[in-house]
Amino acid sequence: MDSPAVTRLFRRLASHQFCQPNCHLIPAVSAQQWRSRSSAPATYSKPRAPEKKPKTTSESNWQQRSDHFPLDKADEFKRYPTVTADGLRGRKERPRRVKMLMRDFIEDSLYNPQYGYFSKNVTIFNTGKPFEFNTIQDEPEFNRLLGERYTQFEDNLDEKEYREDRQLWHTPTELFRPYYGEAIASHMVANYKLSLYPYHDLVIYELGAGNGTLMLNILDYIRATDPEVYARTKFRIIEVSNALANLQNHHLNATAASRGHADKVEIINKSIFDWDIYVPTHCFFLAMEVFDNFAHDVIRYDPFTEEAMQGSVLIDADGDFYEFYQRTLDPVAARFLRVRDAACQDRAYNHPLRGSKMLRNLRHRLPLAPNLTLPEYIPTRLMQFFSTLSTFFPNHRLITSDFHSLPQATPGFNAPVVQTRYQRRTVMVRTPLVQQGYFDVLFPTDFGVMEDVYRALTGRLTKVMTHEEFFKRWAYVEDTQMRSGENAMLGWYKNASVMVTV
Repeated sequence: MDSPAVTRLFRRLASHQFCQPNCHLIPAVSAQQWRSRSSAPATYSKPRAPEKKPKTTSESNWQQRSDHFPLDKADEFKRYPTVTADGLRGRKERPRRVKMLMRDFIEDSLYNPQYGYFSKNVTIFNTGKPFEFNTIQDEPEFNRLLGERYTQFEDNLDEKEYREDRQLWHTPTELFRPYYGEAIASHMVANYKLSLYPYHDLVIYELGAGNGTLMLNILDYIRATDPEVYARTKFRIIEVSNALANLQNHHLNATAASRGHADKVEIINKSIFDWDIYVPTHCFFLAMEVFDNFAHDVIRYDPFTEEAMQGSVLIDADGDFYEFYQRTLDPVAARFLRVRDAACQDRAYNHPLRGSKMLRNLRHRLPLAPNLTLPEYIPTRLMQFFSTLSTFFPNHRLITSDFHSLPQATPGFNAPVVQTRYQRRTVMVRTPLVQQGYFDVLFPTDFGVMEDVYRALTGRLTKVMTHEEFFKRWAYVEDTQMRSGENAMLGWYKNASVMVTV
């Protein structure tokens, strides 16, 4: 913890009701698996002193009756400078007396090199030796074994350094290694040999590689099954986190088997949004569970005029947060709305203005009704990622998997789950305006809309399928089948989809 205020914040969590067991980091229900991680129950960045008057206007779901911003903070909103996540990268302290767009606030919270969530507070669960699924009786036994390994993993971490606020989470790559990575490798090798071999090398980029497990599993599989393809394979990781880049390099050199891949691998420690190198070669681009942590902008609409208003976050002198909405959209948000309108003309997607305009007007004219719609979170960073692929990787083939729905999200459309972890339990909150660096903010992906936006920006065709459909096609499903006939890798992550360039 980096301040007494933050310490008090987390201690207050003990007096709040924690989430139900099926949101714990130790999985209990496989039908709705999602990457469990972090959050805490305060709309303010720190606890309020008892004698102070509660500042109810900082509640992110509060909707003003007569204006689109808190009047008691209007003067500060005019005076405070506007900052961006890029401009805050060099700061060691969380900013105060500033304002920024919601996407910059989320980006800074997750990725700031000094205090960001992924830079300082995240530990990725490692199962130790892979599970022998064929010897496990059924899913309840698998859940029990996984829970035991989770506990042992964290007990070992506590022996080195005890932390009540450790942020620990798992990924399908780690849970189902090496079979998860082998399925992706099988897909890439088959498509590479179908259209690129022997005239081009097999070049693979991976965005946000975590522990580096997926990279090693893919390279192990290709080396074992197709030495000729392996001889022409190159693997490049693009990793924004210094800590994770170092961890990936450590795991690459940890054993004789992994060191054998060293001449195949390059770890590039930079943000994909800073990418400025043109890559004309044909390549596969992996983005597995990274869309959910791309920053979003927040938009609310006037229910009568249907005018879009963009949300900003004001951080006052006390470090408290306030949402403001303005009628002028910044160029990035405006571009997303234009691209979506053009690309999704034939698609009926979920949206605050869908449905009967008459009923909406009647509802908002009722006493005490809000004067703005519920918030809509738009994936502006994801749009910029697609633009980067189009501009710098014109011959890429994207392979991505992420969550198309998330339970217990904050109010709104395409709204995030915001959570932290305290004393080995997951705690949910109802706003993304939380202490920077200690909370995970993850969004669902509307794959229908994103497929259309991707096609519009890159000109490439795609196919979207469920997690189960993809791994039925490309995995050796016998390897993850339990004695009861249940299949762990196919049964979990029912709320995830896979999109590939065809």
